[in-house]
Amino acid sequence: MKNIIIAIFIAALFYTLYFMGSYPQALYYVDMAYQYIGKSLSYAGSNIAAVLLRNPVTVADLHNKYNSVPVKKVRVLIIPGHEPDLGGTEYRDLKERNMNVELARELGNFLKNNGHYDVILARDEKIWSPALMDYFKNNWSEIIEFLKDNREATLRQVKEGETVKYVSKMQHNKAPADVALRLYGINKWETENDIDIAIHVHFNDVPRSSRHQPGKYSGFAIYIPEPQFAHSFTTRAVAENVFKRLEKYNAVSNLPAEDEGLVEGSELIAIGANNTTNSASMLIEYGYIYEPQFQNSEVRSKVLKDMAFQTYLGLQDFFGQGNDVSFAYDTLMLPHSWKDELTVSKGGISDVLALQSALLLDGVYPGEGRTKNDCPRTGKIGPCTLGAIEAFQKKNGIKRERGIVGEMTRNVLNQKYSVKGF
Repeated sequence: MKNIIIAIFIAALFYTLYFMGSYPQALYYVDMAYQYIGKSLSYAGSNIAAVLLRNPVTVADLHNKYNSVPVKKVRVLIIPGHEPDLGGTEYRDLKERNMNVELARELGNFLKNNGHYDVILARDEKIWSPALMDYFKNNWSEIIEFLKDNREATLRQVKEGETVKYVSKMQHNKAPADVALRLYGINKWETENDIDIAIHVHFNDVPRSSRHQPGKYSGFAIYIPEPQFAHSFTTRAVAENVFKRLEKYNAVSNLPAEDEGLVEGSELIAIGANNTTNSASMLIEYGYIYEPQFQNSEVRSKVLKDMAFQTYLGLQDFFGQGNDVSFAYDTLMLPHSWKDELTVSKGGISDVLALQSALLLDGVYPGEGRTKNDCPRTGKIGPCTLGAIEAFQKKNGIKRERGIVGEMTRNVLNQKYSVKGF
């Protein structure tokens, strides 16, 4: 009964502050209550009990650091998925491991331009960062022992009923032994180097008959630790903000069990399997590698940078600073000035990406009966964009430009989306 009362108290505090428009403050005070109550209880098998096992970074810790004077920078580790020279899925000439680096680098640049963050990129296309390379070389036996101890502790807790064995809804590929140990080594390094937030960057795939054939699923998902993990509360708090930003312009995964967007798990090393990290750790699958917006190199670069930007804004939202005045919109595709006519066969990639983004903000894209899974922003005018253009023209009383973005349509677009404050 006591547990239920505590849960009701925490939920009531959170939602009271949330509906008062104080989401970051809500997280801050709920987190303090969560930590205080957790330390006062001795029962096991719950998220509060898990807090007693480790010393995870808390919401309060992150907010205090971000708002400290003088500034104590929030340390963010960005890990492009897989090894520098192997691993990851492939589609035609695309290699996931290189896409991961491209997006991670863009995210790192946004964060580095904000003086509240200290950013570490785990690797590039060729090599691990010097700090991690040295760590793997000099601490390999300690990493093996670290994994052994944490795995044994987890098994013991399950056996003694202190926690429950979590059954994942998703099947994940098993990493080779040395790759898995490097991931556990990164988790160990995170704690020893006071990393606050760890973001693993990936692109998704499903089994396909050929690397040249696309699969049937699309969309992004964010993997977070399930509630019995010590760092689950803080990770979810951060990830929810990132999810909301990404969801605005990008499709959520339509793979069953992944279609809620935020997916809890216990087996992914990246998010702290066997309670091996104190950081707020998430793995973001930014989409499926064969999706059309990733196939053209120019479109891909713009889309990946935009997704990195939305991830950055999600982190800023967590800290209550999401309306970054340095940017006019919450997508890098806008503002934009349209000068030339656009049709199915005519139009530049930047013009069309901006058009699709503007139509999305205007509420007419992707259109009735369609989803963002059906209609990603591709830089090409197809059925989704044509339908949205016609809806936009009808909405704005434009009658003589059906199927094209002519002068009248461009005038309205430019009035609404060429200049605007964030």
